Amino acid sequence: MTAGWTTAALVDAAGGWRNTAPDPSVPVWLVVVTTLAMCLPLYWRRRRPLAVLAVTAAATLVSTASGASLQAAYLQALPVFHIALALPPRALLWAASLLLPPLVTGAVRFPRGSWDQQVVPALWAYALVALLGITVRSRREEREQEVRLAAAAERARIAREMHDIIGHNLSVITGLADGGRYAAAKSPERAAQALDAIGTTSRQALAELRRLLGVLREDEETAVRTPQPGLADLPALIDGVRAAGLPVTTELDPGVHSLSAGAELTVYRVVQEALTNTLKHAGPGAEATVTLVREPDAVVVTVTDTGHGNGNGNGNGNGNGNGQDNGQGLNGMRERAALYDGTLEHGTPPEDDAGWRVRLRLPHPTREDRPS
Repeated sequence: MTAGWTTAALVDAAGGWRNTAPDPSVPVWLVVVTTLAMCLPLYWRRRRPLAVLAVTAAATLVSTASGASLQAAYLQALPVFHIALALPPRALLWAASLLLPPLVTGAVRFPRGSWDQQVVPALWAYALVALLGITVRSRREEREQEVRLAAAAERARIAREMHDIIGHNLSVITGLADGGRYAAAKSPERAAQALDAIGTTSRQALAELRRLLGVLREDEETAVRTPQPGLADLPALIDGVRAAGLPVTTELDPGVHSLSAGAELTVYRVVQEALTNTLKHAGPGAEATVTLVREPDAVVVTVTDTGHGNGNGNGNGNGNGNGQDNGQGLNGMRERAALYDGTLEHGTPPEDDAGWRVRLRLPHPTREDRPS
């Protein structure tokens, strides 16, 4: 593109410049040199726009002072645009100080009408170019901000997924290992079953982590589209928790079928996290209940336990909870619920003096994001 502008300017320098020049007797060699000085630096306008403007402004000053007043001077708009696009706003003040002397010099040496008619319109033209550069810059920064926010949201989503996958499966493995240790002396068969369950749970966790990390390594077109867990996977999840030693009673409404794929994942992860916390903090002899019911305007999931805490958790803040984790896990559950305009409540049930309850309420969603 710069080569095109240079060619056009040299064509004008071959003789056409005399049609508009205040002094047509300017030597041709001076016209050619100033034309090249105005055009060739434009090759570096993106990397050094202010330096390019300084060189072209000096050439323009020679052009106007000599009386040639070459049209190539308007190419200064290009470095002005890139200054507004890439440099701090104060750089535009330097740009104005470079643009003004050639305009004033031409108006003083070769006045045509009032001086402001020769200076002000050109300054307005450069100002409009600068505004265009600022606008493009603002749009670019907005897009970059959107990308950064999207990346932050994706990192948060991945952190939630990894927390749920690793936390739950390690808790199940810990429970199975503890049970296998006690069973080893009295019932080798039960110990072998516990080891088999540990192996199965470990393989499932590794498979989920590979899927998650595979999405990070691959682009959207080539990533493996492994289905995320949903309502159909809740029985297997609960069986794994039972195998780890926690008795779980379930009341799953078969009429709950209108959830989107994302909402089903939210239900699954909330149940998973709640049962994981129970495994870690509820203490010996605890039992859990999982209910999933359809209400007129929402789906409600409730996970309760009868634990009294083992002193190793963070506690619920009132001194009588079971030490449920108020950190990453609960924050992740709240964020998942908020994605679908849902609410999450947790704490000791008001009708009991101990135990813990997590209740998720999701308004009835559409199935628009479920593959047909």
